[in-house]
Amino acid sequence: MFEAFATSTLLVALAEIGDKTQLLSFLLAARLRKPWPIILGILVATLANHALAGSLGVWLARLLPDGWLAWIVGLTFIGFGLWALWPDKLDQELAVHPAGAFVTTTIAFFLAEMGDKTQLATVALGARFESLVAVVTGTTLGMMIANVPAVLVGETLARKCPLGAMRFAAAGLFIVTGLVTLHAAPATLP
Repeated sequence: MFEAFATSTLLVALAEIGDKTQLLSFLLAARLRKPWPIILGILVATLANHALAGSLGVWLARLLPDGWLAWIVGLTFIGFGLWALWPDKLDQELAVHPAGAFVTTTIAFFLAEMGDKTQLATVALGARFESLVAVVTGTTLGMMIANVPAVLVGETLARKCPLGAMRFAAAGLFIVTGLVTLHAAPATLP
């Protein structure tokens, strides 16, 4: 269980550096200037989104034969590693909800995570470890590790953090996780 938690935390924390949801954190902090409602919105949105994604992963793990699952998850992690090499950007303007910073952040963050590499990684981690609580707790902590500083120190952090190096570290970690998973996969498929 600790391996699932630690792997999930580290993978998502690194993968989130320069990700569109981290860019969204910078934007929300600059635009709304209410860090604690923004941080709480990120937490709620991430818990909801990753609970769904992790549940899907655990369900898929039970649905697919073991041999197939290990190969699919391993190749998926390698794909995430390659995906992490390209920087993300926000595609649309932020609309502020009349209910305020918390609701705006919760909605925006939940929607931004849909189909994002960290959400898909949560599906793969759920499938790999079949420990929903450990994976969701770890991926949520990873999101908070990457995004809380973005909210609190905003652009200053973005200028000082070597985003390219962090992107390469995240890519390397995803690829290594994929290779380790493939190494442990059965040599023949059922």
